[in-house]
Amino acid sequence: MDTLETRELRYFMAVAEELHFGRAAERLGMAQPPLSRAIQQLERRLGVSLLKRNRRGVSLTGAGEVLLHEGRAALDATTAAARRTRRAGGADSPGGPRNRLVLAVKAAASHELLHKLLDAYAAEPDAAEIEVLPCGIGEQEGLLRDGRADVALMHKPFNSFAGFDSEELMTEGQIAILPARHPLAARKTLSLADVSDVSDLPLARWPCHGTYPPGPGPEVHDQTQLAQLIALGRTVAVIPDSARAWLWAEHTAVPLTDAPPVVTHIAWPAHSRSPALARLIRTATQL
Repeated sequence: MDTLETRELRYFMAVAEELHFGRAAERLGMAQPPLSRAIQQLERRLGVSLLKRNRRGVSLTGAGEVLLHEGRAALDATTAAARRTRRAGGADSPGGPRNRLVLAVKAAASHELLHKLLDAYAAEPDAAEIEVLPCGIGEQEGLLRDGRADVALMHKPFNSFAGFDSEELMTEGQIAILPARHPLAARKTLSLADVSDVSDLPLARWPCHGTYPPGPGPEVHDQTQLAQLIALGRTVAVIPDSARAWLWAEHTAVPLTDAPPVVTHIAWPAHSRSPALARLIRTATQL
């Protein structure tokens, strides 16, 4: 049997992520016995064991690990299809709203580029409505995969472009954002070594796939929190030059001489066939 139902995938994903039938059943809002039977039936249909069950609990088999990975992608795809279909459907109704595209952008990044893109696209005949969705570090990928966004401004080397098409729009250097009163703020340029080993000013740590890298610096969740911590003299950040737009008076930006360049791309799901999206991408590449 080579087909799976979304209901089966949701059941399995809950068990695989909780590694506990009771918690998974509670999460799904159902009783535990029918959930156990559904997973057993799925295993029989696929002809493989997905879970190891013993007195210590539940763990995934090799096949279960594969289905966990593939199942997430499959559920994201079905959710994305529903969300994008609803957004596009309004344009089919007489007197309904225009077609709408959701553009995910990292908060405060590529600020000038974003302004130019929105202004140029708004001038296009029959332009779709653009909803700008600010997000945190690395969140653009998930927003594209599950359909909350149709297109995104993403940045190499920080974002993963797997499964997306993209066009390069801009290349820029990086800067160090420091407290204005710190001695390093008086320098005209700095190196990565200069800012990576400052005992009283540890580098801020951003999450990557839900986990933070090791280090003494504070864990940062969003741009406002980062700005506050820098202003208080608690951390330093290395960011693209275009992010100067959000600097406070208590901050100083110093160019980094050896930081790798940051390349901004406009990215979208590789399977997209949206004419409105195609027009937006064409506009972006002509800026």
